[in-house]
Parts: sequence; structure tokens; C-alpha cells
Amino acid sequence: MGSTNVAEAMEIMLLAVISPAIRCEWRLEEWQVAMVTTMVFLGFMAWSGVWGYLADRHGRWKVLLLATVWSSYYSGVTSFAPTYGWFVFLRSMVGCGVAGHSQGFILMTEFMPSKYRGRILPLGQIFWLIGSTIEILLAYLIVPTLGWRWLVRISTIPSIILLVVFKCIPESARYSVSVGSTQTAMKTLNYIAKMNRSCLPQGSLTDIQTEQTGKILDMVDSEYRRTTLQSWFIWLGTAFAYYGLVLTSSELLENNAVCKSMGVIEAKDVRNSLESCHCKTFESADYQTMVISTLGELLFVPFSPFIIETLGRRRSLALTMGTSGIFFLFLNICSSRAVLTTLLFILRALVSANFTIIYIYTAEVYPTNIRSLGLGSCSSMARIGAMIAPFIAQVLLGTWPVTALCLFSAVCFICSIMAYTLPIETQGRAMQEIKPSIPSI
Repeated sequence: MGSTNVAEAMEIMLLAVISPAIRCEWRLEEWQVAMVTTMVFLGFMAWSGVWGYLADRHGRWKVLLLATVWSSYYSGVTSFAPTYGWFVFLRSMVGCGVAGHSQGFILMTEFMPSKYRGRILPLGQIFWLIGSTIEILLAYLIVPTLGWRWLVRISTIPSIILLVVFKCIPESARYSVSVGSTQTAMKTLNYIAKMNRSCLPQGSLTDIQTEQTGKILDMVDSEYRRTTLQSWFIWLGTAFAYYGLVLTSSELLENNAVCKSMGVIEAKDVRNSLESCHCKTFESADYQTMVISTLGELLFVPFSPFIIETLGRRRSLALTMGTSGIFFLFLNICSSRAVLTTLLFILRALVSANFTIIYIYTAEVYPTNIRSLGLGSCSSMARIGAMIAPFIAQVLLGTWPVTALCLFSAVCFICSIMAYTLPIETQGRAMQEIKPSIPSI
């Protein structure tokens, strides 16, 4: 299931590495380049809840398979886009499909014992890191020689490989039980036991089928209303900070926007005429900067299991969010490239940690009958933050860098407070199968 993260990361990072190429080909303005990312996340937002609803109704495995086929198809078709308009439309359709990849995380979570979730699930960030790094390296090798269209085609290969091995992925046994299919669940568990050369314990599975599953109203009733509303904003702020940083890093490193705004750097040769503005391709140093920044996500991985298991989900998220806000403020200080790169490296680790923790918390806090819908709706809210981020990082940052960076910082601080005050702590808690208000039979 980590492979779904690889495929998703490559599709998202693709937007960053081909932006200069499509700007050159279609002579785009900055807002038009930002619009590509926004429309992708608009599709992501619109379909995250849909995939979650379908997964709670028809199963995680079927939805994940359909979403992978969808995103692979439209990603490949994108490489043949004749115009900017077609490119935006097709990439938004890719976003619709990639939104369903989160069901891979749900499947993995529902097979994981509670005492291991805090240790194992954060390691899933490694798969995202692998996908992002592969995409940057592919762009470095392919774009200057074969062009961006071949990069898009080659980037679909991981999804195609995933489709080939899909038969090895079982349906969630928890889901099967939640819909009353205990025989299917037993078949899955026996398959796992046989694969591990073990035996199932004696006993039988209890049928806890509920009449109503996957309803959005279940997420905002008295038991989950506060948790849901706070989680929605935290997801929005997490995505806003993460994608904002990804897009901001290149601008800060290449153009020193903060130092220029303070008058430290004199304006150089203003020959950024229409021609140079529309066509400025990435150089080797740019790709190196992106790789270094991306590798920052690896910094938190060795410590995340210890922190999450020691402090709990809420306090860990409050800590990483608050620290992210502080480091965004540090970016307002005019500094050397080495210091700036170090700050961005650490900040990338923090904002990726935010995503890791909130993913785990959301998957744990909701019962099985609304778990996919819960994660899907939260993911939809995250895409609102992701849609806003390009206009702050690529448009506002160029004119008012201090304002843009302080805005990112303020959102992180607000999310830190909300994380600390979440009403439910899921550390060490067994996965809930049904809503507490529904009596067991």
C-alpha cells in the first residue's frame, strides 16, 4: 500500500518540475501556471469525499483499483494535450483519480494492530519521499532531452505496476465485518495466517453490521462534530503549509525575495522581458535544490514513532505545527543561501510530519463504517488549502514576501492550538468498528 504513496507523490511533484516547460511552450503568465496546480487540487477536493463515500459502501479494494485506473489513464492522456486548456482539464481529471489513493492508507491502517500503528504508519512517509525524489531525477534526465510529454508518460509506470499486482492486495477484513460479510473476512484472515505460517485463534467473528454506513451526517453529530470541524481546519492548514513551502522554496532560493524586499540586494539587470519571463527552464542547481529540500522529509522519520507514541497524536501534532510556524517566521530573516537551505530543509521535515500525524489520527479516530468518508472529507478540506497555496507562494510572495510568510506562519499557529484541543486522543486505542452510540449485538 506504500506504493500508492509513490504513485501519488510522483503525480503531485510532476506539477512542480514541468511548470517551466509548459510556461515556455504556451507562454504562460505566473497566475496561469498557478492555476494548473489549483485545478488539480480542485479535482482532488471534489472527489476525495466521493471516493470515501464509495469505499464505505462498496469496499476499499474496489475503490482503490478504480481510482488507480482513472489516474493512470488521464495522466497518460495528458501527455498528448494540444493546448493549455486541455492540459488543465486533463490534469484536473488526474487529481480526481489521485484523490482515491488515500484508500491505500485506510487499508494499511485497518490491518495494523493498535500497538504498532504509531511505529509503523509514520514510515509510510518514506514512500512519498521515494516518489518525489524519483520524479525530480526523472525530470532532470528527461525534460532537457525528450521533453515534458515523455516525462508524463514515464511517470505513469509505477501506477501501471501497481495495477499488475493488485490481485495480491486483500480487502480490509474490518470492512468485510462492518458490512456483515464475516465469511469474506475469515477467508482474508485465513489467507494471511497461511502466508505467515500461523493459525487463527479459536473463536468466530461477531457480526456488527449496521444499517447506515458512510453518511456525512454521522461525522457532524454530537459525538464527532467538534473533532470533525477541528480536523477539517487542521487538514486545510497542513496542506496550505506543505504545498506552500514546496512552491515557496524555489522562489526564495533562486530570487532571494526577502532580501530584495529589504533592499539588501540591488535589482540586477531588469531584462526579465516578456521573453525571459515566459521561458526560464530549470538548471542543474534548481534540481539539486529540489532534491535537498525533498530529502528534508526524511529528517523526521527516525524520530516520529518515538514522538508520536510518547506524546500522543494531539500533542505531537501541536508541537510540529507550532514549530513549523516558528520556522516560517525565521524565513523572514535575510540570510545566506546555506542558512536558507538549512531552514527550508528543517521546515520541510516539520510540514511533512504534520501530514503524517494528521493522517494517522484521522484514520484512527473514526469507526470503520465512516472511516473512509472521514478521511475523504478531511482530504477534501486539505485541497482547499492546496488550491490557495500557489497564489500565496507564487504570486503574493513576489510582491509582499513578509506578508506571505507570516500568513503561512499564522495558519500553523492556529492549527497547533486546534490540534492540542482536539477532544479525542487515539494513542493506544483499538480501532473503533461502529459508532459508540450503536449498541453491539
